[in-house]
Amino acid sequence: MTVLVTGAAGFIGFHMARALLERGDRVIGVDNVNAYYDVTLKEARLAVLEKSKDFELQRVDVADRTAMIALVEKNPGITQIIHLAAQAGVRHSLTDPYAYTHSNVEGQLVVLECGRRLENLEHLVYASSSSVYGSNTKLPFSIQDRVDTPVSLYAATKRTTELLSHAYGHLYAIPLTGLRFFTVYGPWGRPDMAAFIFTRKILAGEPIPVFNHGDMRRDFTYIDDVVNGTLACLDSPPKPETQPSRVYNLGNHRSERLTDFIALIEAALDRKAEIEFLPLQPGDVKETYADISESVRDFGFSPSTPISEGIPRFIAWYREYFDV
Repeated sequence: MTVLVTGAAGFIGFHMARALLERGDRVIGVDNVNAYYDVTLKEARLAVLEKSKDFELQRVDVADRTAMIALVEKNPGITQIIHLAAQAGVRHSLTDPYAYTHSNVEGQLVVLECGRRLENLEHLVYASSSSVYGSNTKLPFSIQDRVDTPVSLYAATKRTTELLSHAYGHLYAIPLTGLRFFTVYGPWGRPDMAAFIFTRKILAGEPIPVFNHGDMRRDFTYIDDVVNGTLACLDSPPKPETQPSRVYNLGNHRSERLTDFIALIEAALDRKAEIEFLPLQPGDVKETYADISESVRDFGFSPSTPISEGIPRFIAWYREYFDV
């Protein structure tokens, strides 16, 4: 099996590529290794993947239509695509909006065009986000809920990826699945996310920013559960003749208080955090909580890692990686 993984140098992309290699697949990774966050971390992830003879990296911008189409034309044996490349971060979309339409919207369109050129394509799975639920107040968030009230540009671009995919599934009978990820964390994580920020600042003796004065809840989902769920989904494509395009939630099905998340980091570090309470930031939402009933039913998704186990694993990796 040859799988194209976009965003292979990223947090989730790295873990997905490694899992695919471990199960015996050939992986073609695509990543432009941009400088949104520490390139050293991205290169370290790639160094792990490049130990495998079955991994090939193409340093390409996923929105570069010429380069991407040339890539799939040279590799007609690609049977599956996991499209994870994107410009991430809700707050960064306030300062660099064009990066989001370029990577998330144009990039999605290019990948869909690549997919329809692959005669042997069995399934194209792409990353959406819990952010698409926007200002919804009904909990837990269900894939049956309307998602037409985004509160950030990032969320709007992710919803756009779902609409583009629905159109392509209808027009070209491509088997497509969007996965709405809920606050993924774990080893090799992104430096712009809470676990990484809090850990770095606590170790440095700096105050940690806690928004909405601590009154926030998140469905924190451990990376191994996301990988297992994505693989199970990848191997269970929809039937193009009946439902070519679909979406699912991938979350832990637990809405945790942010203060409890911080307390676990403090315990794992054996240090107390200095907290700077701040108002809710533009684009943020107060609470996320995933209804995963369809994911459980259709491809056996079964998240098994509570934050009480996941946070110590992340801290152990952080200490080893940074030697602190």
